[in-house]
Amino acid sequence: MSKKNQSKADAYSFFSCIEKNFDKAARYLSIKKGLLEQIKSCNAVYRMHFPVKIGKEIQVIEAYRVQHSHHKLPCKGGIRYSIKVNQDEVMTLAALMTYKCAIVDVPFGGAKGGIKIDPQIVSAENIEKITRRYTSELIKKNFIGPGIDVPAPDYGTGEREMSWIFDTFLSLSPGEVDALACVTGKPVSQGGVRGRKEATGLGVFYGIRELCKMKEEMLSVGLDVGLNGKKVIIQGLGNVGYHAATFFHEAGAIIVALAEREGAIYNKKGLNVSNVILHLKKTGSILNFPESKNIEDTEKALELECDILIPAALENVIHKHNANRIKAKIIGEAANGPVTPEADDILGKKGVLIVPDIYLNAGGVTVSYFEWLKNLSHVRYGRMEKRFSENMNTELLQVIETSCRKKIPIEEKKMILRGPREIDLVRSGLEDTMINGFHKIRDLKKSLKIENLRTAAFVLAINKIIDSYEKLGIFP
Repeated sequence: MSKKNQSKADAYSFFSCIEKNFDKAARYLSIKKGLLEQIKSCNAVYRMHFPVKIGKEIQVIEAYRVQHSHHKLPCKGGIRYSIKVNQDEVMTLAALMTYKCAIVDVPFGGAKGGIKIDPQIVSAENIEKITRRYTSELIKKNFIGPGIDVPAPDYGTGEREMSWIFDTFLSLSPGEVDALACVTGKPVSQGGVRGRKEATGLGVFYGIRELCKMKEEMLSVGLDVGLNGKKVIIQGLGNVGYHAATFFHEAGAIIVALAEREGAIYNKKGLNVSNVILHLKKTGSILNFPESKNIEDTEKALELECDILIPAALENVIHKHNANRIKAKIIGEAANGPVTPEADDILGKKGVLIVPDIYLNAGGVTVSYFEWLKNLSHVRYGRMEKRFSENMNTELLQVIETSCRKKIPIEEKKMILRGPREIDLVRSGLEDTMINGFHKIRDLKKSLKIENLRTAAFVLAINKIIDSYEKLGIFP
């Protein structure tokens, strides 16, 4: 059977994959079926069609906003622009957001949005028209607001689109003092937070790094503790994959392969990520990078020898037809749903450690939460504590120099004296969140003797959601 036919034969609902993982976790919980069904279901699905004048013609744009859970408000989730956007995909991503937020203790319900356009061929002027009209449609139905539903960037969107959303919301909500908090992922000049761009990739790095510190887990897959020298393959060089690759490289890991849509490049001695990006910008492709081997079929790169495989692009790239050929000992799901349930079972039997998406790529929403809090407080991170920290450190250095009768070099003194900047505080908060999240999942897995980290992560998320409902007094 050809790959194309295999793909058609295996086509199934993305949302059903999440339901299968949810059902596995439910076996470890003594919760009434009705309550579980409530948690699984999407609370609100808003499908819209609106006209936009593009050139001399009127085009009808298909778009969505899904609010999966209202156990906590506001709802939170990105907006993606892609010609492949459909209701099933947006519902699935909204559900994943609910579980992500619960695992990392971010007090949001899950949501997601999507507009069915190809941002590569639509002009910036027309993307702005579509974005502003989409925002006005959300406002009409009360699907956006600082305490209702807070969008963010996703595939095909970024700071530019978020600034248009904020501006449209502000113009249609005069007097709203918390308007900045209606959307996150904004430019820093418009209330954004430093560190948001790299947040998801950095969260992936923190999560894998923490796993690699665990002697028990490393022994189970025959690896040494730590990241240094580990061979890593990353699929996808978008925002998440690029930053993840950069942080792994800086930590001493060896990036042996990078894969993109047009193919992959391989060098067993390692690839310099920064140089690959420069080559990509210059030529429009990662292929033919100096001192590397081209791999025409990007999926084949997933099957190369490595210690850590990080799919950071599309869903369902590891499936039942290629799972047995995967040689990685650890898979970090930087993308949403890159491993199908069937592949999950195959890889589990092989002893592969899979760090699940509902935990591992929660860095983005974690830092979005920090931005939302910053906007609501109307105070920049670091503004109040920076000078205080510098003064305290000055006094401490004086005591050390007096006690030791030795002067500390000026450059070292500057580093110690510097108070925390916004990005320092954001990264510290993200690191703490990812480390705590990992250990909660790991501890639950061990205490309940759960078969893998994914199921343990779902159990943790469901327990937290049930706890929220009980505190609201919704369920007996």
